[in-house]
Amino acid sequence: MAVVIAIELTIGNDKSPEADEAVLLWLGDAIPAPLGRFLVVVYQVSGTRVTALLVMASLLFLSLKRAWNDLTWLAIGTAGILLIVDQWLKPLFDRARPLGRLVEVSGRSFPSGHAAGAVVFYFLMCAILSKRYPHLRQPLYLGSTLWVALIWISTLYCRVHWFTDIVAGAAVGFIWLTICLTGWKVSLASQSERNRGIPL
Repeated sequence: MAVVIAIELTIGNDKSPEADEAVLLWLGDAIPAPLGRFLVVVYQVSGTRVTALLVMASLLFLSLKRAWNDLTWLAIGTAGILLIVDQWLKPLFDRARPLGRLVEVSGRSFPSGHAAGAVVFYFLMCAILSKRYPHLRQPLYLGSTLWVALIWISTLYCRVHWFTDIVAGAAVGFIWLTICLTGWKVSLASQSERNRGIPL
């Protein structure tokens, strides 16, 4: 949270600081048009609707596996980050999005819900799937890291968020992810103790 507060104190009333604008201009110039079109598709695919379908599919998968603890913490993680970012932090900071956006989007800018939500959903699912399929741990985390990085770059290229929005969103996402993973692991340990019939 210190990162989020420090960024807000730095930008103050300047809702479109020069450094943020410079990053967006540099990306727009540095990224070739074919790659840019790909990044627009990445942003659209990683949007709210598609991500909601992925979350629902994951919850359905976990319910079919009767993995109630995993399902509970995935629901808490994904719903919680939406509430934290969209209902609390964005209205609190009330920062406008950059101008010249390449895609239609509404709402406030700081911190990035795209950045925070991607961190929580993909890495929480990595932890859950790695527990069930340990041999897939490395490719799951590698693939998720690359995908989340692409999502972050795509939001900047599409001028949907300022760079500092992404940094703050990532920070909030990792904080919430850590809380959820801690709760998930404590619940797993408690469940394991109960299954062995050992009093807690």
